Amino acid sequence: MTASASHSPAADTLSYEQAGVNYDLIDPLKVAAQRAAAATAGHLTGHGFSEVPASRGESAYVVDVGPFYLASIVECLGSKALVADEMKALTGKSYYAGIAQDTIAMAVNDLITVGATPLVVQAYWAAGGSDWFADAQRAQALVEGWKKACDVCGVAWGGGETPALAGIVESGRIDLAASCTGIINPKTRLSVGDALGAGDAIVLLSSSGIHANGLSLARKLVERLPQGYLTEVEPGLTYGEALLAPTTLYSPVTEALAKAGVTMHYCANITGHGWRKLLRHPSSLTYRIHTVPAVPPVLKFIQQHARHDDREAYSTLNMGAGFALFVKAEDAQRTVEIAKAQGVDAIIAGVVEASASKQVLIEPINVRFGDDDLQLR
Repeated sequence: MTASASHSPAADTLSYEQAGVNYDLIDPLKVAAQRAAAATAGHLTGHGFSEVPASRGESAYVVDVGPFYLASIVECLGSKALVADEMKALTGKSYYAGIAQDTIAMAVNDLITVGATPLVVQAYWAAGGSDWFADAQRAQALVEGWKKACDVCGVAWGGGETPALAGIVESGRIDLAASCTGIINPKTRLSVGDALGAGDAIVLLSSSGIHANGLSLARKLVERLPQGYLTEVEPGLTYGEALLAPTTLYSPVTEALAKAGVTMHYCANITGHGWRKLLRHPSSLTYRIHTVPAVPPVLKFIQQHARHDDREAYSTLNMGAGFALFVKAEDAQRTVEIAKAQGVDAIIAGVVEASASKQVLIEPINVRFGDDDLQLR
């Protein structure tokens, strides 16, 4: 479906806002919080440390502790666990090992954007009541999946919190989150866009599906499907199973790149806001995309049934690209090869150009995003 091919009535289009997520309401709070938080940075000086100001507004916060940098992040899973719960009721299968990986990925994939090596993960598992933990199969799958994801990322699981929050979290449900602390050592690995500029190549790492963003929309869409979550996306693959494909963990790729001496000028984790995340850095640059990755079947399915044109789809979903790397042009092909050696497909998707204004031009689908399409600072 191309941007020019979709002329469905607005009443038939299922927007992200209709699914309960309105970034126009959420983003101003984020900006206000960032401004208040920035005013607290001076407290670090009493300990002999300082913040890296350019990390304000990035996916992870960076502190200069002298010989190296420390980075930290906290992220929640969102509503993907609700899909796992519905699919357990429909199929009898537990999907919580994958849900655990999704939660780890939300934190780790943000942390590595600043050049950090993940060190420690902490868990936050808030249930609607103590009875949630009585399902031994589900609880064990969560534990095993969490450890396995930590092993893939080479990160220590330090501990966590498991509150029972009846009256806050709905009975029978769980709210999952993770925090992650990492180290940037040597300091030259810091990636906050200082070196980002015209001529850099844009390498996109493939996604495994919807990952853990856009699930509010995906769950709302179930109401339109003849067999709900059991509707086939393609032969042998149900909608629910496709949604529950675990989020790709990208830290093995960034670590392999660092070991190979490839310098990342900037990175973007393509999560909420879809491809608009390519606009994250404040510089006025054009990100010209000449090649787009293959779109996973589940995302094609969502676009079709939600009646989204390409602009709406690429502004909400990852559409096959889960992570963006901005590297020197001469390092682009090697970056692709290193990613593939780690089991993650990648393509050289475009180039960074000098510009009077900030914009993403996705040429194959004739879509443009401008500075006014992403306001996170």
